[in-house]
Parts: sequence; C-alpha cells; structure tokens
Amino acid sequence: MERVTLRIPKQQIEEVEQMVETGEFPNRSEAIRSAVREMLNEQQTERSGASDNKRTYARV
Repeated sequence: MERVTLRIPKQQIEEVEQMVETGEFPNRSEAIRSAVREMLNEQQTERSGASDNKRTYARV
C-alpha cells in the first residue's frame, strides 16, 4: 500500500471520526479507502453506460 498525504476540511474529518467512533469503520484510513473504492466503482459504472446519474466529486 502507498501512503498519500491530503488536506481535508476539519468538518469532514470530524464526520469521519464520528463514523469511526460509532464503529462504522475501524479507523480513518479505512473510511477514506472505502470512499475512494465507492467513487471508483461509480465511475466504472458510469463509463460502462449503466448509469445516467453524473456525480460531481470536486469543483475547481
């Protein structure tokens, strides 16, 4: 596994921490890995034409 450093707004980290505290995820890293897996799966589904719903992950 590779290490990635990123900046996330404090409010979002607090929400992730709450998910860890309630047992939804064992730790922050696994919560973030889960979110990335979900995003990649959605993108793959969109590319295959199985979904017409476009989701915006970031705005520049």
